[in-house]
Amino acid sequence: MNRTILRLSRQALLGRRRGIVLVLIPGVLLVLAVVVSALTSDPSVGYEAVANLGFTLALPLVTLLAATAVLGPEVDDGSIVYLLAKPVSRHVIALSKFVVAWAATLVFGALPLFAAGLVLDVGDPRRAAAWGVGAAVAGTAYTALFLGLAAFTRHAVVVGLLFALLWEGVLGSVLDGIRWVAIGAWGREVAAAISSAVPDQSMGLGYAVVAAVVVTVAALWFTGDRLRSFTLRGDE
Repeated sequence: MNRTILRLSRQALLGRRRGIVLVLIPGVLLVLAVVVSALTSDPSVGYEAVANLGFTLALPLVTLLAATAVLGPEVDDGSIVYLLAKPVSRHVIALSKFVVAWAATLVFGALPLFAAGLVLDVGDPRRAAAWGVGAAVAGTAYTALFLGLAAFTRHAVVVGLLFALLWEGVLGSVLDGIRWVAIGAWGREVAAAISSAVPDQSMGLGYAVVAAVVVTVAALWFTGDRLRSFTLRGDE
């Protein structure tokens, strides 16, 4: 990893309006958890609804914003050419930007899910931890995939939203087989392996972990390869 790239990527992530949105999304999730907890004495009521909302909506949105923020603007305004002109491996650039976006995903995506779980049912920290760990696994794969999209197209936000909301959200809830190729389902399977209170996805922990690792590694390799073939004019 390159420390300079890490610092610049962190500034790009937190110094723009997207940084505010990154805080607002988990904030809304936590407020919703507090409201649900205050309105009912039964901890099971609303737990799955809030957890599912955080897992299927908040987590992908946070990850998409983080991944595109560390790379997308540089591609859009053409400043990426100055970075690519430096004698730094393209895969080191990709890994450095991934680490920044991944850290933001953990802080603003996985950690709020864990906190919301505790708010909803402080008596079952294992289930809250399961959601947090599952979100971390899914968020890792999401980050790498969306970073690859940012390197591939200037419309990464649109494509990422279609993938998260249409493919994994709408179609994933209708077509059972999509869980095998849905990042969110892999994270849920990991969560189910930690706590029996989390619904099982019936695909096996081994498959979920291996699939997440394969997507992460492949997407990072693709990002570095895409940057290596990026022209100095910034053309796509």
